[in-house]
Amino acid sequence: MTERRAALSGSAFEERIGYARAVMDGDRVHVSGTTGYDCATMTISEDVVEQAEQCPRNIGAALAEAGCGFGDVVRVRCLLPVREDFEPCRPVSRRVFGEVRPTATMMVCGPADPRMRIEVYARRRAA
Repeated sequence: MTERRAALSGSAFEERIGYARAVMDGDRVHVSGTTGYDCATMTISEDVVEQAEQCPRNIGAALAEAGCGFGDVVRVRCLLPVREDFEPCRPVSRRVFGEVRPTATMMVCGPADPRMRIEVYARRRAA
C-alpha cells in the first residue's frame, strides 16, 4: 500500500472547505489550486502580477513539505478568469518553470473564486 499524507498550510480555507494544500500519495504530489493569497495574513493583492508572484511562494511551501521542489513539477494548469491576465503573468511562470519545462495548460474559465490562478502536480523522485 502506498503512503498517503496531507500537507496543510494553515489557511482558513482548508479548514472551512475541508481540503489540503497538497496530498502526497506514494511518489505523486498533488497541489491544490493555489491563489495569490498570503496564507499568513489571509490577504490578497488586487494586482494580478503580485498574485502571480505569491502563487509560487505558496506552491513552493507545499512542495517543500512534500519533500520536493519546482524541479519535480510535471504539470501546470493555470486558470485565468480574465484572458488579459496571462500576458502580464507570463514572465513569472517563465522564471519559475522555464528550466523545468513541465507540461502546461492555460485555461480561461471561472473558478469558484475569480482570484484563483494556478495548480501543479509533482512526482517525488526516488531517494
